[in-house]
Amino acid sequence: MKDQEQITSISLKQYAEESYLNYAMYVILDRALPNIGDGLKPVQRRILYAMSELGLDAGSKYKKSARTVGDVIGKFHPHGDGAAYEAMVLMAQNFSFKYPFVDGQGNWGSQDDPKSFAAMRYTESKLTKFADLLISELKSGTVDWQPNFDGSLLEPIIFPAKLPSILLNGTSGIAVGMATDIPSHNINEVIDSTIYILENPKAELEDILKIIKGPDFSNNSPIIASKEDLKEIYSTGKGGFKIQAQWAQEKNQIVINALPYQASGSKIIEQIADQMMKKKIPMVVDLVDEGDHKEPIRLVITLKSNRVNAEDVMNHLFASTDLQKSYRTNMNLISLKGGPRVFPLVDLLKEWLVFRKDTVTRKLEHRLDQVNDRLHILEGLLIVYLDLDKVIKIIRESDEPKKDIIKAFALSEIQANSILEIKLRQLAKLEQARLEKERDTLVAEQDEIEKILNSKTMLKTLIKKELTEIKENFGDERKSPIIENSDAKVFSEEETLVTEPITIVLSGAGWIRSAKGHEIDPVSLSYRGDDILQDFSRGKSNQMCVFLDSNGKAYSLPSHSLPSARGMGDPITGRVSADSGVKFVSSLIGNDDDKYMIMNTAGYGYISEFKNMVSNKKSGRAFMKIPNNADLLKAIRVRDDHVYIAAISNIGRLLIFKIDELPMLAKGKGNKIINIPTAKFVAKEEFMAHAQLISLSSSLRIDRVGKGSLTLKLKDLENYISSRAKRGNMLPQGYRKVIGMAEEVESTSTEAEE
Repeated sequence: MKDQEQITSISLKQYAEESYLNYAMYVILDRALPNIGDGLKPVQRRILYAMSELGLDAGSKYKKSARTVGDVIGKFHPHGDGAAYEAMVLMAQNFSFKYPFVDGQGNWGSQDDPKSFAAMRYTESKLTKFADLLISELKSGTVDWQPNFDGSLLEPIIFPAKLPSILLNGTSGIAVGMATDIPSHNINEVIDSTIYILENPKAELEDILKIIKGPDFSNNSPIIASKEDLKEIYSTGKGGFKIQAQWAQEKNQIVINALPYQASGSKIIEQIADQMMKKKIPMVVDLVDEGDHKEPIRLVITLKSNRVNAEDVMNHLFASTDLQKSYRTNMNLISLKGGPRVFPLVDLLKEWLVFRKDTVTRKLEHRLDQVNDRLHILEGLLIVYLDLDKVIKIIRESDEPKKDIIKAFALSEIQANSILEIKLRQLAKLEQARLEKERDTLVAEQDEIEKILNSKTMLKTLIKKELTEIKENFGDERKSPIIENSDAKVFSEEETLVTEPITIVLSGAGWIRSAKGHEIDPVSLSYRGDDILQDFSRGKSNQMCVFLDSNGKAYSLPSHSLPSARGMGDPITGRVSADSGVKFVSSLIGNDDDKYMIMNTAGYGYISEFKNMVSNKKSGRAFMKIPNNADLLKAIRVRDDHVYIAAISNIGRLLIFKIDELPMLAKGKGNKIINIPTAKFVAKEEFMAHAQLISLSSSLRIDRVGKGSLTLKLKDLENYISSRAKRGNMLPQGYRKVIGMAEEVESTSTEAEE
């Protein structure tokens, strides 16, 4: 009876945990995260190694990409050919890799559609000169090797990179429970900062940030990142930044010639076109993609006119399309210890320098071994020329010439083999001189290598020299400018409206409507029943309008939302929550910094900016405190040329004083404009009936009960000019029962007011 097989039982929980952990570690270490030494993921390293083994260096001819992919998946990376080819494509796209490793011929995709590349059977490829910086020292004893997946070949565990490649091209990857997102950087800045740390091992981040300004990509799109953002990224290894499209204005056109990293031009066109259809950007009338092979990115946005603010349009598009994109930074790498770690910038550069010092040391030691081996052989060869006849005699007569030569000249077996392999023609005196010259050269090299290996300073100098030479050969200037902040903001509903002049009409019964244009006469409109005009104001359709009630509250409504003046309008009480029985007194429309004089019949008032009246509450804003028994008077727009305030009481007292005597307030009771005795006001015998603003060049028209009015220029009003809060002087007999007061101005002033 056969022995029964030994079966070990474990719980499903334990099996699942162990299996998932093994899978997670495989994905982290062998698939998704790059190594800090060469900045490559395993598939990238295997592609470049396979290409180097095929002799596809920068000086060779192109070969079909399918040949490379076949070697990669057949010898080193037993996964799908599509995945391997896609990884190869990324390394060939200059919009994906700032410094490509693969030189591609054929269709390798475009920034607009990175995955539009041709199949591997159509494209050809070879390595770039830049890739040589990672591979050139591979056969110099610099790195360890490991068996491939089936043990039939050896492959390098890592490449002996001559510079911190991971910062130059960046990378992204998703592992199990972690990810990596590293932006690309400028080679000059990275090399200069590496040299700085090499010479100043105690360097701080502040020192490095004077050299590395921030990420740098392959086009001129500006990076949006404050100094605080960059400091967070480079001090913690985590953070974020934004990239905007680069644009310029040409007459009434916006020309976009550089897009954010990995942004799709066709998707952006769809996003803008969708907004045009939904009339979210009515100031844009056309959108064309004029890109070609010479200028791949050229999106042209045509505006309605030169007067449209192109910067405002772009700020809206930055906020609502992929013309501005956010990017995450997570500098998660496989460290020299073999595990994942998120690296701050200074730590990353320092660790890479540890890797480079070790690599250079191994290269020097390997070369020293080669030099020593060759010198050992040369010493034996040169012995031949001391006694050629004896050597020849031993070879001719001895049954075991190697043993006899070793014994006769006290040589090693290696030296003896070299002597026995000498050809007759190499026994000439000229060959002896060549060997002596080679020996002297190697002795000098041996001495130089030993000095470097025994001196940390000389090792640093060697690494610095290598980095400086790379900068001279491959260096380039920064392409991505860095901007501290972005003004990207989506247009409000009002800003997307077609701006046109309108007239807001308020009736005595509190009905509101809006008429197009400023030419309309509000008095001539039809009113419901006995209703009449109460107030009107002129402005633009994209502005807010404010209505003031008799309790001193201000209510705000978007002017474009008001009903048309073609009808009778709507009651304002249907749109706001006002107190019962209040009367709406004033209709105002304007910009935030427009100024208005607010007053009441008790003789109090103040000047306030329009923005102080605006509220998004349906219940309005308490704006002016109205004394008992007082009524709010119509608000009056303040122009820059207004100099005086004129106030008239119901008994005919007129007071004029300078406008700067009345305070600017956000809200409140205000100050006395004209002195109304309290007892007379309470008894309703006297109150402020009208007020008006006048300029140095305008006249004051006083309308009396019955027919006729009195128009007075400023020089005729000198008798009434005094200080604020005075009683004022009586108007002439016959003009003391005033029903209205108005400012008469020149036509230019009227236009300015509108």
